[in-house]
Amino acid sequence: MDYSSLIGIAVALAGIIGGQLLEGGYVGSLLQSAALVIVLGGTAGAVIVQSPSRVFARGVRMAKWIVLPPEFAPRDMIAAILRWSHSARKEGLLSLEQQADLATDPFARKGLQMLVDGADPEKLREAMEVEVISFEEYHRQAARIWEAAGGYSPTIGILGAVLGLIHVMENLSDPAKLGSGIAVAFVATIYGVGLANLVFLPVANKLKVLIAQQVLVREILVDGLVSIASGESPRMIENRLLGYVTEQWSVAGHV
Repeated sequence: MDYSSLIGIAVALAGIIGGQLLEGGYVGSLLQSAALVIVLGGTAGAVIVQSPSRVFARGVRMAKWIVLPPEFAPRDMIAAILRWSHSARKEGLLSLEQQADLATDPFARKGLQMLVDGADPEKLREAMEVEVISFEEYHRQAARIWEAAGGYSPTIGILGAVLGLIHVMENLSDPAKLGSGIAVAFVATIYGVGLANLVFLPVANKLKVLIAQQVLVREILVDGLVSIASGESPRMIENRLLGYVTEQWSVAGHV
């Protein structure tokens, strides 16, 4: 579990609420159900109009990656490639057929099977890279719904503010109703800007990082399998693949 996302949200909320209290305000003044319905409903509706339903649903499901990210273990992938390389060098490419049957990742299974079938290194790279590109675009489309929400949310917040002011104008003769209208007007703007910059855009950017990590692992696999098909030595393969694993990726992936 990635606790950094939860900590970040908690710190942001603590800063906003703490600032409100330091100014002598009340937390309850920030809680306006009408403003929340306007901002969340309007933003969700705009994103649904923009995105195909399947892409929208996939993007919502991907939100769990923020706290439960997919496994990112590039060094484990390199170790597996080196085992395959040693096996192929000692016993031939046909020895990898059993490894292909045991592989749980369909992408790795396909690559190993192509090796066993004697695919040309360039043909192997071409076929595998097409899948890498498709994988990246498939997930980036889903992540973009959060980016879109971050763009629409502030505007919907302003719309909520205008609606609140309309309510105020309609009740100028009744001072008792003016307070709620003004509150909705200002809080809707807070919700729109706050959700965009504290939730929607950070989620979109975090998902992009996680997708890039998954693409990196697949690129390592493609490069390793092509090297095995080309007959390179395990040591040469290891030296090149370790170039993918920079300190930045190691920290990000906790490897």
